[in-house]
Amino acid sequence: MGERFLEGRTALVTGSTSGIGLAIAQALGSAGASVAVNGLGSHEQVEAAVASVCSAGAPKATFLAADLANADAVEAMMRALDDWGPADIVVNCAGVQHTAPIGEMPAATWDKLIAINLSAAFHTMRLALPGMVGRGFGRVVNIASVHGLVASVNKSPYVASKFGLVGLSKVAALETAGAGSRDSGGVTINCVCPGWVETPLIEPQIAARAQANGGDRDAGIRALLAEKQPSGRMSLPADIAATVLFLCRQEAHNITGTAIPVDGGWSSQ
Repeated sequence: MGERFLEGRTALVTGSTSGIGLAIAQALGSAGASVAVNGLGSHEQVEAAVASVCSAGAPKATFLAADLANADAVEAMMRALDDWGPADIVVNCAGVQHTAPIGEMPAATWDKLIAINLSAAFHTMRLALPGMVGRGFGRVVNIASVHGLVASVNKSPYVASKFGLVGLSKVAALETAGAGSRDSGGVTINCVCPGWVETPLIEPQIAARAQANGGDRDAGIRALLAEKQPSGRMSLPADIAATVLFLCRQEAHNITGTAIPVDGGWSSQ
C-alpha cells in the first residue's frame, strides 16, 4: 500500500465501473480517499467495482447511480454525495463516442455526447466547486482526450465536447486560482488528455491488427498506433490514474488550468 496522503478526503469518479475510471477510483482509494463510484454495468459489475476500490485501500466506497445525460440526475447524485461526504476531489471520466461524418451524424447523438462528455462535467463542477473553495482544498480532474487538443475526422461531437471540456476547465481554474493557500492545498482544475489506452474496449482492434501481423500482438499495437501515436506503445489505465493521483497531491497546488497529454507524442506532431 502506497503513501496515504488523501486520508480524510472524499472523491467522486464518474465512469468508474470499468477501464480508466475504475483504475482512477482504485488509485484514489489506495491513497486513502473514500470513493464514490459512478457508471454503467450490471449489479454484479457495480458490486465488483466498489469491492475492488475497497480492496485497493479506500476506507469506504459506495455507488452513486445517475444518468449523466440528465442534469437533474447529476444534481441528485451530487446531493447524495454531499450527504455521504462533501467532495474534495471530482474526476469526470465518463464519456461516450460515435463516429460518422458531420452530414451523417444523428442530431440526437450530438446532443447525447455533448450532455455526457461536457455538460455533466459542468454540472458536477458548478455544484462541487463552491464547497471546495470554502474549505480551501479541492481537485477537479477532467479526463478529456488527445481529441481535446487535436481533431480527427468523423468525430465531430466527441472532439467538440473534449475541446469544450478543456476550455471549461481553464475558465474554472482561473475563477478558483486564489482559493485556499499552499498549506491548505488550494483548489485546482486540470485536464488529462490520453491518447491510446489499453482497455478491453479496443482489444478487438488490437486482435485484428495482430492477426494481420502473423499473430504478433506487439506488432499489431504498433500498426494500430502508427498513424497517430509516435511512441508506438499504449498507456495502461494505471498510467492515467497515476497522473490523476499526482494532481491530487498538495504539492500540485500551483498546477491548474492545464491540459496534460499522455499521448506518446500524438499532439506534438
